[in-house]
Amino acid sequence: MAAMESVWAGIFAALVAIACTGAPVAQVPPTTDLPSPIATPVPASTSPSDTDSPGGAFPSPTAIPAPGVAPLAPMDVERAFPNLSFREMLAMAYPDDGTDRLFLALKPGRIVVFPNDQSVDSAATFLDITGRVSDRGSEEGLLGLTFDPEYSRNGYLYVYYSAAQPRRVVVSRFSVSSDSAGAADPSSERVILEIPQPFANHNGGPVKFGPDGFLYIGLGDGGGGGDRGGNGQNTSTLLSTILRIDVRSMDSQGAYTVPADNPFVGLGGGAREEIWAYGLRNPWRFTFDRETGDLWLADVGQNRFEEVDLIRRGLNYGWNVMEGTHCFAPSSGCGRTGLQLPIIEYGHG
Repeated sequence: MAAMESVWAGIFAALVAIACTGAPVAQVPPTTDLPSPIATPVPASTSPSDTDSPGGAFPSPTAIPAPGVAPLAPMDVERAFPNLSFREMLAMAYPDDGTDRLFLALKPGRIVVFPNDQSVDSAATFLDITGRVSDRGSEEGLLGLTFDPEYSRNGYLYVYYSAAQPRRVVVSRFSVSSDSAGAADPSSERVILEIPQPFANHNGGPVKFGPDGFLYIGLGDGGGGGDRGGNGQNTSTLLSTILRIDVRSMDSQGAYTVPADNPFVGLGGGAREEIWAYGLRNPWRFTFDRETGDLWLADVGQNRFEEVDLIRRGLNYGWNVMEGTHCFAPSSGCGRTGLQLPIIEYGHG
């Protein structure tokens, strides 16, 4: 099981997307020093003015070598379940309930379950909410799945999906059926969050419990061309953020609480207290390091650079002022003060 977790937790998928301008934001001072970012060097044939702001006003950063890191050894890719095949797989999860079962979320709105056995050749439907999920857009669908840390006791699982009429993203809790622990009850849905989604792209989607017991949720910037809502640098919206909420005492209506140590609690100025970090373009997948508890996230770039971030309390990850370590919106001035650069970026070449 540990091997399976390492494989799936380590997969970062990058989707094509777009974004642009910023808006006023409440500032939260960083509370933890981060490692120096490792920037991708600009090719010798490309001048800083070609990749950053006009006239080279924002020079490309110097590459910083990672100290003490050995080269990756050769690796082979092995098909874990050679007798199983699915279309549009988006998330795998499993509860710590001793059953050694794997749960796979499929984009149209189904969750299937099968035993963690390499010889397995069939899977059963665990939950089917295809009638509630909109997957018309390439970045819409059933996008996230996680199990409650107390699943073996309470039977709760949490999903993140796109919905239509009106277009929105939904975070919900479902419960295992009272008739069978082998399936979840579609009628048990408790909606926790419904967030308007202006466009069909940049829907975000990851949901996962942290080692602190709180639920973390990744939201994109709203999509469209150029972040038309100016959400990246605006903390009065839940878009473009990582949220951190407490669902342990959630009532029958889905009402959650906000942890008292969230960075915007009590600051006012319209900042949403659910926000843990912001300035993200389309946080597609994240995972917690089991040894340290660190939150690692893959954020989708514009056209040239993807990035991997180490997410910390209250930090601003720069979209749409920056794309990776590079200036994206010259009209903003592209000052780096208050922005957290990625740990590493990589181009499309």
